[in-house]
Amino acid sequence: MKLYMVSLGPGDYELITIKALKALKNSDAICVPTKCEEKSFSKSMTYKIVKELMDEFGFKKDIIPMYTPMKFKVSDWQNQVDILTESFTKYKTLSFVTLGDSAVYSTVYYLLDIIKEQNISLYKNAEVIPGITSFSYASAKVKKPLCVGDSSFSIKPLHKEKVPNSTVYMRPKIGMKTDKIDEKDKLYTFENLNFEGEKILDHKKEKNVI
Repeated sequence: MKLYMVSLGPGDYELITIKALKALKNSDAICVPTKCEEKSFSKSMTYKIVKELMDEFGFKKDIIPMYTPMKFKVSDWQNQVDILTESFTKYKTLSFVTLGDSAVYSTVYYLLDIIKEQNISLYKNAEVIPGITSFSYASAKVKKPLCVGDSSFSIKPLHKEKVPNSTVYMRPKIGMKTDKIDEKDKLYTFENLNFEGEKILDHKKEKNVI
């Protein structure tokens, strides 16, 4: 049993990662969200990308429609988890696809939170595959950086003034202390990410030694 949470990028099938493509090709079926209650894909950008990938790279997979009304209701997310769970009675490996990057305004983590509570075995066998965000793509289109040097950038929804906030601290200097970071919630420390000696800690370090 293996579940891939696959990020498809910002709408162009050529902008998905090699890892995402391999996950789709290695899956027995692909779960594709649709906002249509009749489960039609006629207006689905997500389905369009998946179809273009299958045509371009010569593979074919069963498609499982996932009605996703985007009303932020637990019952809707539960229904999608139920479909995933039921689908594993027929398939051993599934991909659930999402536009953009799974870490930014995606259904993925709503589903994973429920899966973690209800099926810890599936949760442990789930892999999240990141993708290109719409704002990184927009930056490239106009040849303007989101941040350079010691600058920073923020992501803020326009529809609300006060919202939960996540902060990413980057570019630490050797020997720099991180114990003064204001830890309001869970904090993770990443060292040598994707390189030899990779470490992922669920706390901050007194000193950064990278």
